[in-house]
Amino acid sequence: QVQLVESGGGLVQPGGSLRLSCGASGFTLDYYTVGWFRQAPGKEREAVSCISRGDGSTYYADSVKGRFTISRDKANNTVYLQMNSLKPEDTAVYYCAADSDLEAQTMGVLPRYKHDYWGQGTQVTVSS
Repeated sequence: QVQLVESGGGLVQPGGSLRLSCGASGFTLDYYTVGWFRQAPGKEREAVSCISRGDGSTYYADSVKGRFTISRDKANNTVYLQMNSLKPEDTAVYYCAADSDLEAQTMGVLPRYKHDYWGQGTQVTVSS
């Protein structure tokens, strides 16, 4: 079955860390640009971070620069999002998506684009 599955979300206190995983089955994630997006209640979906296929170039939203890091694990067919220094405003459902055509910078400015694959999302709640 071809799918993306996110995991690693949860409840964390402000200043804490989480690592989200985006695992692929049925296809090789390394051939795709992968992006992390988030949507909070009542807000538009926004791109958080993306990593290009090929050269591995990255995109980060200004709000997460210096705090979040995206990376690939080719052996496990997975893309990670390491989130440090979490803030209450990071609370959202986080989704990953894979795209065979776009590069990271373009994917980052198209949060509502119909990418090839989307995961079901994982909830991240930052609260004391």
